[in-house]
Amino acid sequence: MTVRTDIPYGNACGITVEESAEGWVVSFAPDPKGGPEVLWFCLRMEGGGSGKGVKVVLRHVGNMLGGSDPGKSNPVIKMGEDDWSRVGPGTCEELPDGRRNAIWNLPNPDPAIDLALCYPYGGPDVGSLISETAGYWESAEIGMSQRGRPLTRLSNRVTGGIGVPGIYLIARQHSGEAPGSWVLDGFLRRVAEEGGDAPLVWAIPLADIDGIVEGAYGKDRFPYDLNRAWAKPAMRHEVLAYQRDMDRWSKRCSPLIGIDFHAPGCCEDRGIYAFLPKPDAFPEAHEAASKAAETIGSSLEPYAADEFGRIATYKSRWNTPGFTSHACSMGFISMCLETPYHQIRDMVMTRERYREAGAKVAQGVLDLVPEAG
Repeated sequence: MTVRTDIPYGNACGITVEESAEGWVVSFAPDPKGGPEVLWFCLRMEGGGSGKGVKVVLRHVGNMLGGSDPGKSNPVIKMGEDDWSRVGPGTCEELPDGRRNAIWNLPNPDPAIDLALCYPYGGPDVGSLISETAGYWESAEIGMSQRGRPLTRLSNRVTGGIGVPGIYLIARQHSGEAPGSWVLDGFLRRVAEEGGDAPLVWAIPLADIDGIVEGAYGKDRFPYDLNRAWAKPAMRHEVLAYQRDMDRWSKRCSPLIGIDFHAPGCCEDRGIYAFLPKPDAFPEAHEAASKAAETIGSSLEPYAADEFGRIATYKSRWNTPGFTSHACSMGFISMCLETPYHQIRDMVMTRERYREAGAKVAQGVLDLVPEAG
């Protein structure tokens, strides 16, 4: 049997493969790919033709962001040409010195099994969104990444006009946070149901496209991850392109809200929640966002966390502005939405549930739109 990472969104390192009478044993760790944090992984096991199953050992879970409880981690597998599906929660193996591994027992990898932290989401999924909404969403290239890949923005039209509410959305500033893209996908599908009556919506579905394609986790990646680079002037070229796109959008509508779609630590399972602007830095924006969060959180049941609207108190490696701060400086409501990777309480998250959650967020936002007249 062999293990490969030269696949879409591939990430694994320190790979070992052993065969025993009981079956194959594949051991690996997530690859930092230049960042201080690890979490995302995606690999392919193939050629296990002996009929034996495979024991997968994920090493160094204590070094993964929020990886403290393998029992709350349900990664996904893709067997051959089959679709992705969830596997059961991992079991914890504690070594004598206190290090811990997560273990899953999988079927025989013949012809192949792909294993990933969560359902991958990339360019083909954006293409499916466009085709399955009958071309409601138009794709435009608004710049190029550091590695020369197109930066794509979706929109339901080029302009709305004075008085037409505007919504600006962005996902995957941290490239491994795939749940953010799935929730955005559901949001955009719900908006498409509104047809020409919808607000003007512009959306960035794959913000850190280089990290996504190359399988990086991307949080706090040096010298700046995208969500730590929203100063003026911007500290990343991609952010410069997004800032200028937001400027164009703001001149073509009456800006209502901006949402930045993320995912939290690996094992968080209490529900979707929103980080709001900090009250000491943006008191008026915080108050407005708090009221909006009440509406969105109510719409988001049963996926919302009990404490939906929050203030981020974790330590950041940089005190540089993010998307939310930039939106506040432009004068409209903004928030960052965090969606768990694996489960919400006892509910295992599927792509359909992610999309349903996104549709509920969209409904909450649509409920914020002032009535005409």
